[in-house]
Amino acid sequence: MMSRSLLPFGRLDRHVARLFVASYLTALLIVVGLFLVLDMAGNLDEFLSPRDGRTASGLAVVRYYALSLPFLYVQVAPFVTLVAGMFAVTRLVRHQETVAAMAAGVSLRRMLVPILLLGLVSSGVVWQLRETLAGRPLEMRESLRHYLVKKDYNLVVENLWIRDGKGGVVGLPRFLPRGEAGAPVVEGLDAYLMNAREWTSVRANRAVWDEAQQAWILEGGTRRALQGDQPAERVTRLEGLEFTPSLALTYQRARQAPLELSFEQAKELSRRDPDNIVYQTLLQYHVTFPLANFVLLLVGLPLLLRHERSHGARGVLWASLAALLYFSMDFVCRNLGLQGTLQPELSAWLPTLTFGALGVALIDSIRT
Repeated sequence: MMSRSLLPFGRLDRHVARLFVASYLTALLIVVGLFLVLDMAGNLDEFLSPRDGRTASGLAVVRYYALSLPFLYVQVAPFVTLVAGMFAVTRLVRHQETVAAMAAGVSLRRMLVPILLLGLVSSGVVWQLRETLAGRPLEMRESLRHYLVKKDYNLVVENLWIRDGKGGVVGLPRFLPRGEAGAPVVEGLDAYLMNAREWTSVRANRAVWDEAQQAWILEGGTRRALQGDQPAERVTRLEGLEFTPSLALTYQRARQAPLELSFEQAKELSRRDPDNIVYQTLLQYHVTFPLANFVLLLVGLPLLLRHERSHGARGVLWASLAALLYFSMDFVCRNLGLQGTLQPELSAWLPTLTFGALGVALIDSIRT
């Protein structure tokens, strides 16, 4: 083997990287396809069954699952990365390329470098994709799911409370993201805010979001100081509160599906409510979850190589078991963190650091 093959991004690295990328595409089709089929098996009956004499269109089902594909990928990306790594290493072993490399003085650890680096790249892709999907794509997916289940596009969010970064709160008894002429509407708005060093309350029969003015226009709105006997005054705009329709949907998502929040959304909610243990845990979890793409490779590939000669199936079993244990520990620690039993940093980082340290020890034990 020529010495230039050992240089970074040389012939050896390019060959192993190509194997991993090809294996990744195969694993992507298998794993995402499997989870897609499982999701369809669990939901298609509900989506296609009539409700109050109305049925959903087949086109809406197709659009929903087309939008769901990137979300499914984000959820199962660590599995995809691990399976791709196992496919690539198995192929290297089957064609005796690992034996040839060691005979030429190249350690197995050195051969794994391109796969591990691409695992880090996968972590970055998952991070960025989650941040991108948490905006408009997620809102469209949620709207389609509501239509498929309820056979009605008019989503109604009830009894939602939103904290302002300045300490104020606003209550939304009924929030319609697509209300009057498509504009977001709040029915029965009830807000409390700090204004000129005193607490005031603002109440309105309705509040309609004006996109051009980026403001809530109040119908039947009144404002009154909570101290003293000053009479209530009429107001037509909600001022002094950082509150948008998008933020209301973020709070609703935090209440129903907090794991679908992006890092930036969790950071904003944490800023508004710094004592909320759920938001603090989510902030840490959104950092550690993408790292699972790298950690599972650190643990799984050495376990696979330990049984490369005569018990390859055993190596796959051990690597799969390690992945199962990782996600089991991650699930338990995350829920303990969300409940406040564990500190947010500990609940999110304990599985990553534990299995990361194990992976480093296993990589170091690979024979050279």
